[in-house]
Amino acid sequence: MIELKGVTKTVGAETHIHSVDLRFERGTLNVLLGPTLSGKTSLMRLMAGLDRPTSGTVHFDGKDVTGVSVQKRDVAMVYQQFINYPNMSVYENIASPMRVARVAKAVIDREVRKAAELLRLTPYLDRMPLSLSGGQQQRTALARAIVKNAGLVLLDEPLANLDYKLREELRAELPRIFAEAGTIFVYATTEPSEALLLGGNTAALSQGRVTQFGPTIDVYRMPADLITAQTFADPPLNTVAATKSGLRFTLGEGAELPVPDHLRALSDGSYTLAFHPHHLRLDAPGDGTPPLPGRVTITEITGSESFVHLFFQEESWVSLVHGICHFEPDEQIDVYIDPARLMAFDGHGRAALPPPALAA
Repeated sequence: MIELKGVTKTVGAETHIHSVDLRFERGTLNVLLGPTLSGKTSLMRLMAGLDRPTSGTVHFDGKDVTGVSVQKRDVAMVYQQFINYPNMSVYENIASPMRVARVAKAVIDREVRKAAELLRLTPYLDRMPLSLSGGQQQRTALARAIVKNAGLVLLDEPLANLDYKLREELRAELPRIFAEAGTIFVYATTEPSEALLLGGNTAALSQGRVTQFGPTIDVYRMPADLITAQTFADPPLNTVAATKSGLRFTLGEGAELPVPDHLRALSDGSYTLAFHPHHLRLDAPGDGTPPLPGRVTITEITGSESFVHLFFQEESWVSLVHGICHFEPDEQIDVYIDPARLMAFDGHGRAALPPPALAA
């Protein structure tokens, strides 16, 4: 187990990490999710021992390791920018941590070839890293971390430089590897979809603060505050100011929505309503949900999906729909919010009521 207790990190007049308390158990996959500069890498460096916290302590298996150097910690790291030994073959790069640990030659060979097969590196074991593509070099660094069998493995956006097909394959495979290894894995990403695919636990970060930590699907479905909900949304979360009166929400200049069952306990007053782009429909749902007028700004078509960007009054929204869907700029369309998927936040940005446990 690794535990951070009241950990802060300041550099000059800037605070990079604000009083973080986190605990990761052995045999778990833990995702650090947040945009660039949210504090993911800073937290990893503190856990690894590359940096020392300004205040607070870091504990590993109950022992205070705050002042212990990275060389004396049971840790492996993989960065987005791969690091390999240029004068060693791929085989020797992967084997290097086991050779340092004086592992038996037969075990080294077995583990290197197992990791190489998993990461599609078998044809390249005799080659030097500089003769490989960037993706192949990153896979080499990842394989080396896997075979080290460290108690703590830190992965800082390790798949960002890989091609789409391999990235998707590894995203599906990594949770199994993590579960079998019995170590603590901490995986940093900017992509909410990657966190959901990996599962495990997620710590949502914003400006050096952990806004929420828990099982990944719970953090996604039941964000404790608006910042967490926005961190866990790609495309960006849709929001609108609303006033509740009885069983109606009034949005902006007079548009209305029925208050869904899970929000009926809210007191009358002002809130921020939020919903994901795939919960903003372009077709009438057939349940009496009223249409809202939108003005299209641009449509992005990816082939399997379309992103329709629009304005509702002064609010900028996006609708994510399956298939090809095209509108001209400034075209007027009707859109429909799924009331059952609405999240409500109070004036301080806190979840006004927990949303129901619905599917994503």
